[in-house]
Amino acid sequence: MKGDKQRMGQADQSTRVLVTGGAGFMGSHLAEILLDRGHKVTVLDDMSGGFPDNVDPRAKLVEGSVTDSALIKEVFDVGKFEHVFHLAAYAAEGLSHFIKKFNYENNLIGSVNLINAAVNHDVRSFIFTSSIAVYGANQVPMVEEMTPMPEDSYGIAKYAVEQELKVSHEMFGLDYVIFRPHNVYGERQNIGDRYRNVVGIFMNQIMQNQPLTVFGDGEQTRAFSYIHDVVPAIAAAPFTTEARNQVFNVGADEACSVNRLAEIVGKAMGRAPKLNHLPARNEVKHAFSSHGKLKEVFKTVPRFGIEEGVERMAAWAQEVGPRSSKRFEGIEIMKNMPPSWRKELAAAP
Repeated sequence: MKGDKQRMGQADQSTRVLVTGGAGFMGSHLAEILLDRGHKVTVLDDMSGGFPDNVDPRAKLVEGSVTDSALIKEVFDVGKFEHVFHLAAYAAEGLSHFIKKFNYENNLIGSVNLINAAVNHDVRSFIFTSSIAVYGANQVPMVEEMTPMPEDSYGIAKYAVEQELKVSHEMFGLDYVIFRPHNVYGERQNIGDRYRNVVGIFMNQIMQNQPLTVFGDGEQTRAFSYIHDVVPAIAAAPFTTEARNQVFNVGADEACSVNRLAEIVGKAMGRAPKLNHLPARNEVKHAFSSHGKLKEVFKTVPRFGIEEGVERMAAWAQEVGPRSSKRFEGIEIMKNMPPSWRKELAAAP
C-alpha cells in the first residue's frame, strides 16, 4: 500500500511547484490535485484561454506569458521551484496551419524560456504535456516507440519541445516526463473557443440553439478523454521514479466517431441536435493511442466511459451557461482556410 501511494505521489513530501496554464482547463485540475497533496503551487497564466475563477485560492497566481523571458526569470528566482508542470499552450491543431508565427512563439519559444529557467535554477524535474498530434497520420493505435511525423504546426512545435527536453537532459541533467494526451474534455473547459475542443463546442452550440458543426462526413475518430482520467498520472510524474525521462500516452482507450459524439452530447444535454456538415478540413482521419506503458508504470486505467464523462461535463456546462470568446486576431495565412472560418473572420467587426 505504501508503495502505491509513493507511486502516485501521495506520500511525497511537500514541494514547490510551478504550473503554467494553471488558470486553464487541464492546468487548474492539475493544480488542485497538487494542492490537495500538500504541495506549494504557483500558477502562471496569461488568461488568454483561462479564467481567474479556475485558480484555487490556495495557489499563488502570477498573470503573465511564458513568452516573457524576463518575467520567467523573476518567477523562478522568487519561487525556487523543485518541479515544473508545463501545460500552457494554444492547442488549436487545425488553426495552427494559419498562425504559424503565433504557434511557434507561444508553443515552442515559450517552452524554451521555461526550459532555460529550469536548467539555470536546478529544477529537479520538468513535466511537459505534449500531444498525440506529434504522431501524424496512419499510425493507429499510436504507441510511444513510433517515429513521430506531425502533420500540423501545432504537432511540430510539441515534438520540437520534446526533443529539446531530451537534449537538455543529456547536456544539463534536467530530468523530464512527457505526456501525450488527446482530446481531453471536462469541467472548466473553455467552451467558448471556436477552434478547439469539439465536446465543448458542441455543448455551447446546443445551449445557443445552433446546429452542431461537423467537418466532413463525421466519421473521423478520436478517443475523447475525460479530464479526471488524465491529470492524476501527470500530478504523480515527478514522484514516480520509473517515469523519469520517459514519454507516455495518456487518455481514453475507446475511439469514437464525431457523429457518435454528437449523439452522446445531445443526449447528455437533453436535446436532439441537428448536424451542419461542412467541407472536410485537412486533418488526421483517425487518431487514438495505446496506453500500455502508462498503465504499467502508473498502475492506472481510465475510470470514466465517454457517456459518463460527457454527462458530468454537460451538468457543469448547463450550470455555467453558454460562453463566447473573442475571434482569433492575427491570422497569418488565409489560403486554404476552411470556408466557415474564413466567413466568420470576414464578418468580425
